[in-house]
Amino acid sequence: MSTVICLGEVLFDLLANEIGVSRELVASWTPLPGGAPANVACALVKMGDRSRFIGCVGTDEAGEKLTDKLTTQGVDLTGLQRHPTAPTRQVYVVRTADGDRIFGDFGGIATDKFADTQLSVVSRDLFIGADFLLLGTLALAYPLSAASTWQAVEFATAQGVKIVVDINWRPTFWTSPTVAIPAIKRLLASADYVKFAKEEAELIYGQTSPQLLCEYLPKAMGIFVTDGGNVCEYWLDGFAGEQPAFSVNAIDTTGAGDAFVAGLIHQLGTAQSAPEIVCYAAAAGALTTLKPGAIDAQPTDAEIYQFLSA
Repeated sequence: MSTVICLGEVLFDLLANEIGVSRELVASWTPLPGGAPANVACALVKMGDRSRFIGCVGTDEAGEKLTDKLTTQGVDLTGLQRHPTAPTRQVYVVRTADGDRIFGDFGGIATDKFADTQLSVVSRDLFIGADFLLLGTLALAYPLSAASTWQAVEFATAQGVKIVVDINWRPTFWTSPTVAIPAIKRLLASADYVKFAKEEAELIYGQTSPQLLCEYLPKAMGIFVTDGGNVCEYWLDGFAGEQPAFSVNAIDTTGAGDAFVAGLIHQLGTAQSAPEIVCYAAAAGALTTLKPGAIDAQPTDAEIYQFLSA
């Protein structure tokens, strides 16, 4: 059992109930808890680890509901902050005729006005006894949450906590790629493990081979490059390999990448081999697509092994 700190955003995805219509024509929305670091925190608990979430929500109904959700899932919220005036982030998501999800908007609120951007001073005590620190890159887009991220990196490094970075590139959170990419590269330089989507590796380094990406990330012990429902290429502790995605009858792909990351972290805390680690993560991602939503669909450790044994 590992102790994992997940720092970043927790939010509601407001999913359009109507398929194939524009944002203006959507009549109703279904709120689904999300935010990549929060999703990973919940998935890790189901796999048997201890997770601690560090982030910021508003003192509004959405913030209370998200707090209750994470608490119910068994996530340690000692590091959760509540902002007195900034609202909890909610993202409107529309669906195309074939079911794909695309970003709609933030409901008329400027992207830098939400509570998650206001994450302030992080306590050093939160890192005592931790094994891993998971970071995304969205927090780097805003001054206060960026400063908290660098503070977390400092504390983790000082205490020997392994740093895992999941890029989770979302251009709408940034003013431009020319601002984002240098900040992301700086964070990646401190990472022990990095998970890229294929298009993210291409955007940042113009390269998608994990072995070649090692040249840019000399500290990294593991690099994973996923490609949706295709093959994941990886380099882990000197071992290069590929893991095909499992073929399943997917209902909803939301959160599959986050479950994959949780599976990696969970297995990195064991003595499993590189192929076994990535195979487990791939199974976790695949099983998450069998039910709607990101958190409620996440499998347990027993369910993953049952799937693999079958």
